[in-house]
Amino acid sequence: MLRLFDVSYDELTEILSDDLYRLRKQTFKDRLGWEVTCINDQEFDEYDNQNTRYILGVYNGQLVCSVRFIGVAHPNMITHTFQAFFSDVALEVNKIESSRFFVDKDRAKRLLGDRYPISYILFLSMINYVRHYGGEGIYTIVSRAMLTILKRSGWQIEPLKEAWASEKERIYLVYLPTDDKSQTQLAERINQSLQTDFSALTSWPLALPVTKAPV
Repeated sequence: MLRLFDVSYDELTEILSDDLYRLRKQTFKDRLGWEVTCINDQEFDEYDNQNTRYILGVYNGQLVCSVRFIGVAHPNMITHTFQAFFSDVALEVNKIESSRFFVDKDRAKRLLGDRYPISYILFLSMINYVRHYGGEGIYTIVSRAMLTILKRSGWQIEPLKEAWASEKERIYLVYLPTDDKSQTQLAERINQSLQTDFSALTSWPLALPVTKAPV
């Protein structure tokens, strides 16, 4: 089973934290070329702290995906790192900021198969997580490529503002709703591939079957 669950910064074991930060370095520094802080082949920053929770996606003991959550009332990338770009957008402090969304493509392909809808499952896990804890929505900053993936998923996202992070890179502040409709649409999309018990897709934590043999 693929298991997605949440942990606090303090609950991360040394093994999991090392793997998490190493995979983040491989994703954001090596593959995407972002200007991120890396030490000892790991990527982490000032937002990895006691105010943070992580969703971890694990299959057979191996981490394949993750996303970081911080309450908007605490320092986060929107209100601090990218404050100059988005300070004119009023954020609701009862909502959550997400960042460092990634899927390790090599591991996911090897462990789950080519067509396993892992990105959509991680999107759904974000909705389920927020709903489980009584939240109402998510803010995030995404690249143009990630904006396209979000739109293709069927998630009825709301772009709030576009900005130029550099001469070549556009970024987007986006609101991600976590209402019944958003949850149902993503769950139905995923279930076209998994054909599993629908209630399993709308629960938290998630435990989902892997129907295709690893390659």
